[in-house]
Amino acid sequence: MDPMNPHPAKVSIVVIGYDDAAHVTDAVRSALAQGTAVREVIAVDDRSTDGSAALLDALAAGEPRLTVIHRPANSGGCGSPRNDGIDAATAPYVMFLDSDDVLPPGAVDALLGAAEEHGAQVAAGLCVRRELPSGREIPWERALYARPALIPHPSRRLRLAHDTLCVNKLYRTGFLREHGIRFPEGRYPYEDFVFTARVLAAAPRIALIPDTVYVWNVRRTADRLSISLDRADVGNWRARTEANRAAYEILLSAGEKELARAAHTKFLDHELRMYTRELELRTPEYRRAWWDLTRAYLATFDATDFTVNPAAPGRLVARVLLASPAPRDLPRLRELAARPARLLPPYARSSDGTPVWSSDLPQVTLDHFLHRPAHLLPAAVDAELRPRAQSTLLRLRLHELYGRMAEAGPASVDVEFTHRDDGRVGLRGTAPLLADRHGDTWSAEAPVELSALGAGTWDLRLTVRFRDGASREVTAHACGGPGLLRRRAIPDVHHGVLGVPGVLLVRPYRTHAGALALRTASGWRGMTEVVARRLGRLLH
Repeated sequence: MDPMNPHPAKVSIVVIGYDDAAHVTDAVRSALAQGTAVREVIAVDDRSTDGSAALLDALAAGEPRLTVIHRPANSGGCGSPRNDGIDAATAPYVMFLDSDDVLPPGAVDALLGAAEEHGAQVAAGLCVRRELPSGREIPWERALYARPALIPHPSRRLRLAHDTLCVNKLYRTGFLREHGIRFPEGRYPYEDFVFTARVLAAAPRIALIPDTVYVWNVRRTADRLSISLDRADVGNWRARTEANRAAYEILLSAGEKELARAAHTKFLDHELRMYTRELELRTPEYRRAWWDLTRAYLATFDATDFTVNPAAPGRLVARVLLASPAPRDLPRLRELAARPARLLPPYARSSDGTPVWSSDLPQVTLDHFLHRPAHLLPAAVDAELRPRAQSTLLRLRLHELYGRMAEAGPASVDVEFTHRDDGRVGLRGTAPLLADRHGDTWSAEAPVELSALGAGTWDLRLTVRFRDGASREVTAHACGGPGLLRRRAIPDVHHGVLGVPGVLLVRPYRTHAGALALRTASGWRGMTEVVARRLGRLLH
């Protein structure tokens, strides 16, 4: 083997796209730039109408490794063009790339090296979600890819069922063909759920690496949202549950009961919580249809899906749904579905003293909270910002939870405002938590100099510290009516010009998950940006 060329051409990269002329050439170039390990890039154009096909043909004219496949008709989904790529691939390994994403440098070499070293049929690495235009990157399933590992059978690492992406993985082409592993054809949203289940059901050896191998670009302001972002229609939820159901049945039919159960766990912990957080944003008609669809799907789960780790927030959300025929308690469910979870009052008990969800849903018991460690409890903290003459006061109130907070002894709370895009801390402090005279809440007050934050979006992060040294990271439930959440201008002594204080516009707001956050903008330019953002949301 040539030491200057450790990975000869062994990989086919399948790039799929439809009406994405603005990004498809960047995707293809990122694949070609992977180097000599790439034998070919197969670009499958799904009958675009925006000039994408011509761009690809022009690129292929000067690049012998690029082959363009023009589908005769639009398939309506991602599965059919990817299947075309599998059929056309001539290299021993194949991987997939969407037209609006990119492969970072070295991705193919890292995956191919792991696959060849371990004789693995699948090699997988870290995917990061890049929020655009901010550029903030969020790792996907970070814990799964924390360190290199060889998994001899998927059932030895059940968390694999949670990573349903197909694009952060390298597959041995012969393995896919031998087992007839393909994507669902035509319009089939969340087709990668089914494909991933088929891969896991075939019991491959899987090599995991901590390298970032895929950049998933998330454009929330795009004219055409991706399937995973376009959740405003209940049909999206129906498609998601159907894909989850199919994945579960594939794994169960293959005899992989633990992996099938892990697929249900993923649904409860990820999908159910994500859509529950957004329910209050939807119309009453959507909520009713969503509630019925979800209850029908959850009714197919085994009892053990809810009794294993019953304190997990997704399982508790599911139990409330199953117990109630009609939508109810949406604000409280939204907070429970947050990350980290918050269980807001009231804290009801049944006639025999058992903790329950509410007095009219006593069948949803919460007795597991009586034994769960305090640092794992869904602690609820209310937060409000009170303007004062010269500064702003942050008021916090920690709620009791069936006696467990008093047992742990809340002592203090650490306060941080972190920038949403880059994670830097703009403000931090610590305040003592003082019990009220009834012993069912603890309060803290901390002055905050908001002008020190500068422009951006800021999330409030709290760490409650207990008497025994334990701690619990929480976010805060945004309290207060419109008056406390209204925009206001404050002197900005940190970012003035020529010694003249500027102006910082501050808007406290409630996130989709109910948490307190801030949007800040500097001066007239900031005001223009705030107005433009609001108009954009209204138009969208």
